[in-house]
Amino acid sequence: MFASFSGIFKLHYIYNIASVFTSNELFLYTCLHKPWALLTTRTNRSTCPALPSLVFREHCGRQMAAVITEDNVYSEAEVNGAPPVGGDDQVQLPGPEGNIQGQVEEFLGPHPDYDEEEEERKYYRRKRLGVVKNVVGASCGGMIIYSVYMGLLQMQLILHYDETYREVKYGTLGLEDIDNKMLMGINVTPIVGLLYTPVLIRFLGTKWMMFLASGIYALFVSTNYWERYYTLVPSAVAIGVVIVPLWASLGNYITRMAQQYYEYVNYKDEHVQEQKKPPKGAFHSYIIIFQSVFYIFFHLSFVFAEFPMVLFLNNYLNDYNHTLFKVTQCGAGGKGVIENFNKTVLRTLPRSLLLIEVESVLMGAAFLAMLIFLGLCGAAYRPTEEIDLRSIGWGNIFQLPFKHLRDYRLRLLCPFFIYSGFEVLFAVQGLVLSYGVCSVGMEKLWLLVMVYGLSSSICSGLALTLLRLPRPVILLVGAFVHFVLIITLMCWSPHPRTPNYLPYLLVLSALWGMGTAFNKTGLSTLLGMLYEDKERLDFVYTIYHWCQAIAIFIVYLWSALPMRAKLGLLLFALIVASFCYVQMERRLAKRIPFRLPRIPRPRHKVKGYRYLEEENSDESDTDLSDADDDEKEEDERMLVEEDKNTDADSQGSPGPERSGVRDRRRRHDNAAYEQAGEREDYVQHMRD
Repeated sequence: MFASFSGIFKLHYIYNIASVFTSNELFLYTCLHKPWALLTTRTNRSTCPALPSLVFREHCGRQMAAVITEDNVYSEAEVNGAPPVGGDDQVQLPGPEGNIQGQVEEFLGPHPDYDEEEEERKYYRRKRLGVVKNVVGASCGGMIIYSVYMGLLQMQLILHYDETYREVKYGTLGLEDIDNKMLMGINVTPIVGLLYTPVLIRFLGTKWMMFLASGIYALFVSTNYWERYYTLVPSAVAIGVVIVPLWASLGNYITRMAQQYYEYVNYKDEHVQEQKKPPKGAFHSYIIIFQSVFYIFFHLSFVFAEFPMVLFLNNYLNDYNHTLFKVTQCGAGGKGVIENFNKTVLRTLPRSLLLIEVESVLMGAAFLAMLIFLGLCGAAYRPTEEIDLRSIGWGNIFQLPFKHLRDYRLRLLCPFFIYSGFEVLFAVQGLVLSYGVCSVGMEKLWLLVMVYGLSSSICSGLALTLLRLPRPVILLVGAFVHFVLIITLMCWSPHPRTPNYLPYLLVLSALWGMGTAFNKTGLSTLLGMLYEDKERLDFVYTIYHWCQAIAIFIVYLWSALPMRAKLGLLLFALIVASFCYVQMERRLAKRIPFRLPRIPRPRHKVKGYRYLEEENSDESDTDLSDADDDEKEEDERMLVEEDKNTDADSQGSPGPERSGVRDRRRRHDNAAYEQAGEREDYVQHMRD
C-alpha cells in the first residue's frame, strides 16, 4: 500500500512539473524514459516561499536540462557502447534545437494571437449590452407592477361598490368604508414622502429601493385574499409610503444608466479615463433615448391593467341602461364623478374560487416584477459610492431635497410637477369616468383606458424628436394639446346612455394620452438634461414626485366639486406651469447663475483599506478667505493648547469648548465645500 501511495505521489509531482513545460519535447522524453531522475533533482519550493514564480520556473528549467543531458549520456552508452578513452564525443540533445530559457519565456509571454484593443472593445460592448438590459429590466418591472396594482385596484373598487356583493359576501363588514380609508392611505401618505425618501435611499440604495417597493405592491395584492380592515388599510398605507421613493429611484436609475452608457461608448476619451467632467450636453442623447424607452414600456401598464376587466369582470356587468338609469348629467354639467350612478353594477356575482384564481395570476405577475428588479437590474453605483452615501450624516441627507430647492430651475418647474399629477388623475377620474362611462356605460371602460394607454405609449416614442428639436418643444406642445382639450371639455356635456358618442370619446382619450406622454417623458428628460453632471439625481426626482403626490392629494379632496370647477383649476395650473417653465428657459438663456448644493463629503471612520486613501481632491484651502484661514488657525491653536493642558480628554469625552471648536470647523468645511461646488458649476455654466 505504501508503494502505491508513493507511485501516486510521483505521478502527481511529474504532472505538476509537466504543466509548466508542456511545450518542451525534451521534458516529455525524459518523463517517458526515466521519470525517477526528476524526483532526484527536484527543488523543494516550500523551503523558499518568497521565490517568485518566474525565477522558480527558470531554476526548474536548468535542472531539467541537466537531467535530460544525463539521461542522453546513459542512452548513448547503452546503445553504442562506451566511448573511446580521450574521445571528444559530444552529447546531442534529441528534438528541436534552441535555448530552454527562450522557450520558457515564450511560453510565459503573451499569446501571439492576443489583440488587446479587440478584447477591450468586446469588454465595453458587453458593458453596453448590460446597460441596455438594465434599462429594459427596470422598464418592464415598473410596467408589470403598475399593471397589477391598477388592475387589481379597479376590479376591487367595482366589486366593493356593488351593494349585492357587499351584503352577500361580507354582510355588515363595511367594505365601502374600508375602501374610503384605503384610498385615503394611498393618497394622503405620500405627502410626507419628502421627509423619509432621502433616508430610505441612503439606507437601501437605488436598486434595493426599487426591489423593496415592488415587494410592497406584491404585499398589497396578497391582502386581497383576506379582505379585512386590518389587511387592506395597512397595505394601502404601505403603498402610499413607497410611491415617492419608488419613482425617485426609477427616475434616477434610468438617468444613471444613460451616464454609464456614454462612458462605455466613449471609453477612449481622456475625460472618461481620468474621470473628469464630460462636455456640456454629452449625456443628452442617451438620456432622451432611455427615458423614452422607459415611458414607452410604462404607459403600456394602462393596457395590461384592463386584462382582468376584459377577461373576467366584464362578463358580470350590467349594461348601460341599468347602471345609468338615474343619471341625468354628464361631463361639464355634472358634479362629482357620476351623480346617481346605480348601486348594483353586477348582473351576477362571480364565484369566490374564480376570484382567487384571478388574484393568484396577479400575485404571480407581482412576483415576476420583483424577480426582474432583483435579477435583471444591475447596480446603479459601485459599492464604494454607496458606502460614501451611507457615510453621510442623517441630518445632511434629510436636508438635501430642501437645499436643492435653492436652485431657481427646480423652483420654477414645481408648478409643472403639480400639473403633471393633476392631469394623469383627471384622465382616469374625470375624462374616462365623468365623460366616458357616464355616456357609454361601464362595459366600455376598458376600451377607453386601453386607448389612452396605447396613445401614451406610442407618443412617448415621439419624445425622440428632442434629438433634433429644441428642448422646450415637447413640453409646450403637450401643454398646448391639453389646453385645447380642457377648453373643449368645458364646453361639452355628453348625454347619458348615448353609445353613439364612443368614437368622439376615444379620440379625446387618445389626444389626452398624447399630452400625458409629452408631459411625463418631457419632464423626466428635462431633469436629466439640467442635472446631467450630478452623479445622484435621487433628491431631484424626489422633489418631482413629491409635488405629484401633493397634486394627487388635492385631486382626492376635490372629487366632489362640479366638473367645471375642476376643469378651471386644471386650466389655471396649466397656465401657471407653462409661464414658469418659459421663465426658467429665459433665465437660462440669459446665463443667470443658479445655486446647486453638492452632496456633503463623506466622513469615514478609519477602518479598512477603503478609507486609507488620500484626502478628497475637491477639498481646497485656496477657496478660503484670509479671515477664514485665521479662524481655522485659531481653532487649531485652541485644540493644541487644550491637548497640552489636560489629559482627561484622552480618557473621557471632550469638553464643551473643544466640541464647539470642532463643530465650527465641521460647519466651516461643509460650507466651503458647497460654495466651491457652486462656484465650479457656475464657471462651467458660463463657459458653456
